[in-house]
Amino acid sequence: MSTKPYWVLAFSLLGISFAGPLVRLSTADTVAIAIWRLGFSLVIVAVFLIATGEWRDWKRITLRELGLAAAGGVALALHFWAWNASIRLTTIAASVTLVSLQPAVVATISAVALREVPTSRQVIGIAIAILGALVISAPDLRGGMAPSGNAPLLGNLLAVSAAVTAAIYYTIGRSLRRSLGVWAYVGIVYSTAFVTLSVIGMSRGITLAPQPPREIAIFAGLALGPMLIGHTGMNWALKFLPAYVVNLTVLGEPVGATLLGALIPSIRQIPTVSTLVGGAIVLGGVIIAAGGTIRGSTSNA
Repeated sequence: MSTKPYWVLAFSLLGISFAGPLVRLSTADTVAIAIWRLGFSLVIVAVFLIATGEWRDWKRITLRELGLAAAGGVALALHFWAWNASIRLTTIAASVTLVSLQPAVVATISAVALREVPTSRQVIGIAIAILGALVISAPDLRGGMAPSGNAPLLGNLLAVSAAVTAAIYYTIGRSLRRSLGVWAYVGIVYSTAFVTLSVIGMSRGITLAPQPPREIAIFAGLALGPMLIGHTGMNWALKFLPAYVVNLTVLGEPVGATLLGALIPSIRQIPTVSTLVGGAIVLGGVIIAAGGTIRGSTSNA
């Protein structure tokens, strides 16, 4: 297989690493951040749809494919909603590390929905990853479940839910990218996510505009980096690599985002010892779980 997908995933990693720090820098409502991010992204997607002619893929799309793509868009919207909120309530390092549970969640979804039962190695890896998540959340358990008294714990729980919805999103993408071009696919998914979040925003009475120039710049950065380079790059790779392999990209996000969060002067967020130890356990467990799948798919190729 060509190494091109792996190079694309390397750039995708760079793109998604900026998501946590950029969201933390914004003062806008978390739903508004996601809506603006998707809005800017759709403008870029529209340009590529026209330039590549991939909009023609929509002429032959089936109702099942359209329904799955829409479901992927709803999952992506819920992922952004939960993850953006978690960034405000817990540390960048904890949030992005817990979101990295998604490759393990993909294995679980495959066992239930596709009857692909995980191997013993994958079960062990998933168990280790969950243990790491508990290590990260342990220091926050003393505050109870009340958000006002224990925001970090709520943030950690939201990050875990964001991992689940992201896993659904990427699993659907792996199925549909075999028949749809990347721009045709993300055009549907991003549009559905945009509409879903807009409905959520209106129901909560969130003001989307006007926004100050600084916020607009952050939204544009989220669209160009994490969205266009990150998400779209990973969606492109889903046609050539299994979802497990593509999801390995998110394992590097805690490292990149934590470094950026510590280096950016206006954030200056140094990870705690429990976050570092728990994060290492989470990443180790996910690598064990996904590694067995990669070897299995290689041997069956």
